[in-house]
Amino acid sequence: MDQIYAPWRIEWVERDADPIDGCPFCVLPDREDARDARIVARSERNYVLLNNAPYNPGHAMVIPREHHEDPTDLDDATLLDHAKLKTATLAALRRDVDPDGINAGQNLGGSAAGGSVDHLHTHVVPRWDGDTNFMPVTSDTKVIVEAIDRTYEHLHAGFAAGDDVVDAGDAAAGDAVEIEFGVAVDGDD
Repeated sequence: MDQIYAPWRIEWVERDADPIDGCPFCVLPDREDARDARIVARSERNYVLLNNAPYNPGHAMVIPREHHEDPTDLDDATLLDHAKLKTATLAALRRDVDPDGINAGQNLGGSAAGGSVDHLHTHVVPRWDGDTNFMPVTSDTKVIVEAIDRTYEHLHAGFAAGDDVVDAGDAAAGDAVEIEFGVAVDGDD
């Protein structure tokens, strides 16, 4: 029998039950401890959440605070804020995670969403040359080489070094990086 040694997963196995009543993307931003909720950064209308089942270390999602299923439902200010936070996420990943490339995209509706929540979110996935190997092909196994807590520290540091940071927070204390873009859209006061 093949075995994969991953002792950090015991925290997930032994965790207290955490029933989320409703949409997790609506509930998680209201949690007191951003680090525990895996929220790395926040802007006025959106936030960045680490993916709990990452494709690669640094796999994050940019999520509007308001529940919408489709990007065409977003108002202009939220859409612009979302785009700017996605750009800030790319910059943070490049600063502190240093991938060879990045995939970014949305899975919209039904079968495209793969059964995930119907709250709009944009995946941002760091990629490295050779990050896909024989494991998924021959054994239907994906190896994630970094614990999510360490990934949080890397991405938090990458955001904290950004130009749009209002409050870098304290990663150890569970504070997300606060970002301000000064979003102005025609028709807004």
